[in-house]
Amino acid sequence: MSQATIRRATPADTETLRALACATFVETFGHLYPPEDLRDFLETAYAEDRARGELSDPAQALWLAEADGRAVGYAHVGPCRLPHEDVTPACGELKRLYVLKTEQGSGLGSRLLKLALDWLERPGRLLWIGVWSENHGAQRLYGKHGFVKVGEYEFPVGRVRDREIILRRG
Repeated sequence: MSQATIRRATPADTETLRALACATFVETFGHLYPPEDLRDFLETAYAEDRARGELSDPAQALWLAEADGRAVGYAHVGPCRLPHEDVTPACGELKRLYVLKTEQGSGLGSRLLKLALDWLERPGRLLWIGVWSENHGAQRLYGKHGFVKVGEYEFPVGRVRDREIILRRG
């Protein structure tokens, strides 16, 4: 396995990012949902027009990690949309950070996280992350970067409602 390279994604990467987003979500969480709920969620959450819009929006940034000619991870940041009373339009959010299992433990996730946090960081800006309540590894990683739990909410995937932890830094 070669060292992954990371670059800023562009609208030309829409299909690559959509495929990677679906693959990493299924790899990480697919076992938790009925197949039809998972399919409907993926079709909505990673729809082509939505993905292209995110990649074209200057208020958002996405990075794509590639190794051996294939996409293996990504990070997505932008304005915070988490359901918390302290969220303001000035807040930033790490929306997604996923790495294929074959790349986990390589340091790629930490590299993507650093890029994402550096892009979001501004004086006085609160940074937010929503993370699945059972993803203790991610919670530990974010804790090492100064994030603390400030709330919870339900994240719907079809009929299933996941308990999500809201983390904040700043």
